[in-house]
Amino acid sequence: MRYLTAADIKKVFSMRQAIEADREALSLYSAGRADIPLRTNIDVPEHNGQSLYMPGYVSSSQPALGIKIVSVYPDNPQKDLPSVPATMITLDATTGVVNAVLDGTYLTQLRTGAIQGLATELLSRSNSSQALLIGTGGQAMSQLLAMLTVRPLKKIYIYDLDQKRATDFAQQAAKKFSRQFAAEFLPIADPDQVVAQVDIITTVTTSHRATFDGQLVKSGTHINGIGAYTPDMCEMPTEVLQKADCIIFDTMDGVLAEAGDIIQPVEKRQLSKNNFTGELGQLINKKILGRTSQNQITVFKTVGTAAVDVVAADRIVKAAQQAKVGTILN
Repeated sequence: MRYLTAADIKKVFSMRQAIEADREALSLYSAGRADIPLRTNIDVPEHNGQSLYMPGYVSSSQPALGIKIVSVYPDNPQKDLPSVPATMITLDATTGVVNAVLDGTYLTQLRTGAIQGLATELLSRSNSSQALLIGTGGQAMSQLLAMLTVRPLKKIYIYDLDQKRATDFAQQAAKKFSRQFAAEFLPIADPDQVVAQVDIITTVTTSHRATFDGQLVKSGTHINGIGAYTPDMCEMPTEVLQKADCIIFDTMDGVLAEAGDIIQPVEKRQLSKNNFTGELGQLINKKILGRTSQNQITVFKTVGTAAVDVVAADRIVKAAQQAKVGTILN
């Protein structure tokens, strides 16, 4: 059995490889070749915690089987521990034997950034040059890397409720990516001051209200709703959903059950299911159309699926085996 840290994963698996793994996973999911049971949530009230179990199997010429365990313990930072620790366990799908344990926190950041990068590559205008990133939490750096990987961005505006965090994040991004990408990272005090000029908006927060003014969004913009993942969270403005030409989800069942961005306007009859185009995997499989003109507004919403975890993890393990990276546990 192989143990892979975040550093190990970074040695053998790039953002581009993660995007391709997510492309494969969502294609197979939408083709009905994934068995993804409902997530099991276990409350641990004595310690103000919750543990979540996300198993999955994806059938292909390279089948992938595994389970991700994610815990949410808000008091952990007081113990110098992450508030959302995660571990991924993969199994050899041909034998059922556990073959690897991976850092699930980094895997989640990587595959979630990659799914946004995939949607941005498929739905945004190919000449997009300016983007807005809203939120600078644990997911933000991989979200930024994904946008940079798929589009020739020159300016990325960074916003956070805490302006110092936005400034610090922009400085970290410049240090991390300046050699690889010719882009400026610009912290801003108000996202609405740039909404009307950017080509891509990625919001990655747990906000309970819209993080930008949807009425300011220009024609041709692509929007990614990444952060909100419960029915009471809502980071995307209803106005932009109402005027969008194409609204695509990672998984239809998941978004309609969990995403407040979508659930709330549907319940208020501000949107109907007729407004939704379909799944990203259906677009990959050429079952639906995405952007068909430069002037269309496109939207992508994700809440996550274990299908991308198990496929990405399986491909990472295979790459690590080939490169002889990681710690072998006998």
